[in-house]
Parts: sequence; C-alpha cells; structure tokens
Amino acid sequence: MKTKTLYIISKEPSAGKLVIVMGMMELLKRRLGRVALFRPIIHTDGMRDGDIDFILTHFGLQQSYEDAYGLTTDEMEKLFAQDKQHQFFEKLIEKYKKLEEKYDFVLCEGIYSNFITSMIDFDINLAIAKNFASPVISVLSGQNRSRTDIEEDIRIWNGIIGEDIQHFAIFLNRLSEDVQNSLEKKPLTLSEKLPIFMLPEIKELDRPTFRDVMRDLDANLLFGDIKQTNSIVWQSKVAAMNLEHFLEHLEEGDLVIVPGDRHDILLGTLSANYAKNYPSIAGIILSGGLRPADSVLHLLDGLKQMLMLPFIAVEADTMTTALRVESVKARIGSHSKRKIALAMGMFDKYVDTKLIDDRILTTQTTVLTPAMFEYMLFAKARKDRKHIVLPESGDERILRAAEILLRRGVADITLLGDEDTIRLRGRTLGIDLRDAKIIDPHHSVKRKLYASLYYEARKHKGVTMDYAFDLISNETYFATMMVYANDADGMVSGATHTTRDTIKPALETIKTKAGISIISSVFFMCLDTKVLVYGDCAVNPNPTPEELAQIAISSADTSMQFGIIPKVAMLSYSSGDSGVGEEVERVRKATMIAKRKRPDLMIEGPIQYDAAIDAEVGKQKMPDSKVAGEATVFIFPDLNTGNNTYKAVQRSAGAIAIGPVLQGLKKPVNDLSRGCSVEDIINTVAITAIQAQQTVDHI
Repeated sequence: MKTKTLYIISKEPSAGKLVIVMGMMELLKRRLGRVALFRPIIHTDGMRDGDIDFILTHFGLQQSYEDAYGLTTDEMEKLFAQDKQHQFFEKLIEKYKKLEEKYDFVLCEGIYSNFITSMIDFDINLAIAKNFASPVISVLSGQNRSRTDIEEDIRIWNGIIGEDIQHFAIFLNRLSEDVQNSLEKKPLTLSEKLPIFMLPEIKELDRPTFRDVMRDLDANLLFGDIKQTNSIVWQSKVAAMNLEHFLEHLEEGDLVIVPGDRHDILLGTLSANYAKNYPSIAGIILSGGLRPADSVLHLLDGLKQMLMLPFIAVEADTMTTALRVESVKARIGSHSKRKIALAMGMFDKYVDTKLIDDRILTTQTTVLTPAMFEYMLFAKARKDRKHIVLPESGDERILRAAEILLRRGVADITLLGDEDTIRLRGRTLGIDLRDAKIIDPHHSVKRKLYASLYYEARKHKGVTMDYAFDLISNETYFATMMVYANDADGMVSGATHTTRDTIKPALETIKTKAGISIISSVFFMCLDTKVLVYGDCAVNPNPTPEELAQIAISSADTSMQFGIIPKVAMLSYSSGDSGVGEEVERVRKATMIAKRKRPDLMIEGPIQYDAAIDAEVGKQKMPDSKVAGEATVFIFPDLNTGNNTYKAVQRSAGAIAIGPVLQGLKKPVNDLSRGCSVEDIINTVAITAIQAQQTVDHI
C-alpha cells in the first residue's frame, strides 16, 4: 500500500532536525489538504513540547496538542521497567492510527536517542518507525566533520537501519563550505534509490535570540518592546570595566551583562546602539538583583521610542548570569520570522522537492509487525462489534481476557457458569466483569430450545430429546448452540478442553460451508516485519488431494479476511516438475484442484519452502511464478510437517503464533491451546469476531 507517513530521525541534538521537519511539512502542505504532526515520544519536563507548539502554530495544523504526541519519556521508561514493551508499542500505534485515519499524511518527528535511559538497548526511533510501517528520513550533522567522517557516519547509520525499514532519504545538514564543495564535486552514492541532500551550515540558525535568553533565565522584559527580542545573540559581553574602555569592545549582536547599578554602562551602551558609528547589539541584562534608579528609568521611558533596545533584570550575580547565558540553546519558534525564512529558503535551494514529491507518490510499504497486526485485529473487530461466548469461565485466564476485551470494546462477551460464583471470583481477582453477560446452562430459559434444535439436527443419528436436554447442560454444547441459534456470533473454547471437545459440537450442528467438507486451521505467524499464514497445522493429519485443495482455498479466504493478500504456496520437498513420488504427486494434484475451483487465486505448487519465501531462490527455481519468493499463505502437505514447522519458526525465529484459527465452518468457532496466555485468548476472540462479521446466518 502507498505510504501515508514519514519518520524523521536524527542521532544527535545538533543535527538541525527541526529545519528538515519544517521543510518537509511545507512541502506536504503544498500538495495535500490535511497533514498532521506526530511526536511518538516527548520529554517529561513539565513544559509543553516546543517543536509541537511551533509546527502546529506556524503551519496552522488542525489538530490538538494532545493528539500530536504519544507518550512522555517517563511513561515510556515505566513501561519498559515493567517489561511491558508490547503495551508501549500498542499505545503508540493506537494514537498514530487515529491520526492516519483522519489525515491525508502524518509526519513523525523522533526523539534524540541519547536522551533515553540505558534500559532500552535498541534505537527506539527505528523500532517505532518499523511498527508504524514508516519510511525513515535520516538527518546527520556535518558540523565540524570531515568528508571521511561523514562517509563513515552514513555507512554505519544505513547499516543500522537495515533492510526491514525503508530508507527514504538522507539529509546532511550543517556542512562546512569546504566539505559541501567536495561533496558537490564528487557526490556520495550509497544507493541509486536513496537520495542524499546536502545543506550548509547557517550560523544564524545556531544562535539564540534575546527571547530565548529571556525564557531560559525566566526573566521579564524591563524595558523595550517584545518585538525587539527577536534579535540574534552572537556573543555575550560582561561589562566589568569603565565605559570608555568597554565601548571599544562592543561588537554586532552583543548581549551585554552588567550589574544593575552601573548607570554609566547602561546609558552609554544604549547611546552607542543608537549611534551610527557603533554596532547594533541584541540587548542588555542587568545582574545582581539591582535595578536602575527611578530617575534613570524615567529618562529611559522618555527615550523608548528612539532607543529600540530591550533589557531584562535578573537576581543572579554577573558571573552566574554569564554562565547561564552560555548554556542557552538556539530555538526556532513562531516568533522567529527571520530564522524561519532562512531555514525555508535554504531547504528550497538545496533540496530537490520534486524528487521528494515523486518518492512520496510512489513509495509503497509492505511492513506488518506483530503489534500492527494485533492493532488491526482490535480496530477491525470494534468497527462492527460482535457477541462472543466463552464457555470456560472457571479458568482465570478467561476472566482476565474477558475484562480486557470488554474494556477495549473488541466484543460483547457472554460467560457460561453460575453467575454468583463467577462474579465472586472476579471480585477476588480484582477483575471488573460488570459488562459481561453470564448464563448458567443448567438454569437457562433457552436450555429447552437449544435441546430441541440439537435434537432436530441429530435425530437421524439416533439422538433422543432426553439425551439432547442433558447434553445441552455441557458448557461447550450450550455455547455452540448459542452460535447455532444466532444468540451469539461466535465461540472460543479450548483453554481447559481438547480440540475435539471444541470442534465436535460444531461439526454436529453448525457444519461446514458449501463446497467445503472439512474443518481446517491456520496460524498467523507474526514475524518481525510481516505476517504469514500457515495451514493446516492443527487439525487434519493426512489430507487427501481434494482436502488439501480445500485447505488452500479456505486459508486464502481467511488471509483476505485479515488484510493479507493471498499468494498460496502448496509446499512439498520439490519445486515445479523437478520431483517425483507419491507425496509430491499428492501436492501436485491438490494444486490442480485448487486452481480449477478458484482460478481467481494465485496458487503455486508443488514448491519448496525456500523457493516460496526467498525472492532469490524463487527466481532461480521458478522464474515464471507469481508466487515464488513472495508467498504469504503456506499450505503444508500434512499435520506432522505443519505442526513441527510452525513450532520451529515460533521458537527459533521468535515469531508470535496466533491460532489455531478454525476455518470451513458456517459460523465461527475457534480453539485455544490449553497452554494459552491471556493475550492468546484476546487475539483469538478478536479473530472470531472478525470472522463473524462476514458470516451469513444459516438458520
């Protein structure tokens, strides 16, 4: 899909990242109607983030300050300290996705990594960019660096970004004239597809204004107009000598620091600033907590229309004040009209904006991380909220999952069992189940109806009404009949029951879809930057060619339900026509059947796993295939192969396996592993709810 975001990252505070953010925002605003800014992490310092305030104000963005950031550094570090990294990314994705849905484009600005504590041992910006599926713009500082240094920086940084993240562009900022000339004569070429833009050092952008000094010293304007405080401070001068000597040292852009009782320096400096044969200075700081005499202030008040020079007073002594002034950092704010003009002029002059425009229009992203996939599950489930029944309320994991599902609005939940017992257990565990519906199968008013429905469905098998009435008191059968009778949209079971216990009632009543004779399963294998579909790894031991074709078709349909474009690989120990033998022939025949039944699907087989997953291998072994090297759905020839493979990938590659997800039934029923976690239950319920959104009632 076409990208709707860019993530701007710099490794150091002095790289001039804000200038690049400004340039990119200006470019995006020219082309797109609604653009948003997002800073995933901001500092916890009790103050509003300056970059956010400036960008929102200057570019007139129609979003609130609160929508423009994800978490503070304190919130982030607390989650990491509690080993809740998954929750950290989940929170950020949720806030980011809200902007992505509302705006045409989201420009993200990263945080400086060196401000993050040592408990986070990876580049947090790159991890966030990956989870946003966002291409990255790198901003590297060329200040006081040689061409060789810069080349090494680029090589290392590009290696850190790696192949999982799309590198959109590199901005080399703050280059010296000599280095820039060298780079223009012999340009750097890291990759044909990776543009490198070079911007020179503009010293004025690196110098604070008098207003910046006022802010950092927490001082109020004592004399002058606020408009005069935008003057650049090039250097500070402590006035510790007599006026006649001090005047000899005045330079353009000086910030004069002088004790408040030195009326001679104050009046002399103001006069020099007005004189045509002296340089213009930025302002005056009166130190030591001293104020000019009333008569002097009265004189200044009479001259204020003429002397256009601001000054402030501080309590600190002269030397302390001088040290504090030296630590003031340059900023760009909405009031910095000259700096803004300089920055935007530089960006337009040195950056090929048409090239960036073209890259934005053509950049595609295929990244899908586990956190993104889980967010997609919840968002999709919430759009058309369904009713899911959980029959195993005696299990603590089920109760904890039910609370989270209800709080997050993923689904409406019914628990089966004695209501007093379940609610007491919930209170004991500190779980809020107020919004959960609870039904006791033994005393439900629907027990007789469900028994009658079951009897009608199974009387041809010799089932009696009495047997049906007794059987329906079983929680799994009761839950299945709720789904069968349209009193629930889906069921999830298996935390304390076997797969057979879960599937058997569904096969007896709900039955399979038209054209499908078997229930099968898939696992969603969530790798670092993509999600694959594995089937069948849980149900059918040795499927026939016809059954294998049905598994392939069902798996392709399931993948489409969850936003994964199906490219189906029918796996075997050989690829194409190279192999012979009973097993490979079974896969070959299954492939032919599946293609005949569903000519709309991309299906390849027989094919080896490496040829299905690896583009280079796929090109070598099956150069004309549209699936080889790009497969998203992997169909294993038997349960032994599938089950072992998914577990091997899960354990050795660190993949998150979501499933098994049952497929082929007319209405969704899903099985849990008896070793499932609370997160597994939550994901399975979300999947069941999504399946239910596309289910047609069959009664």
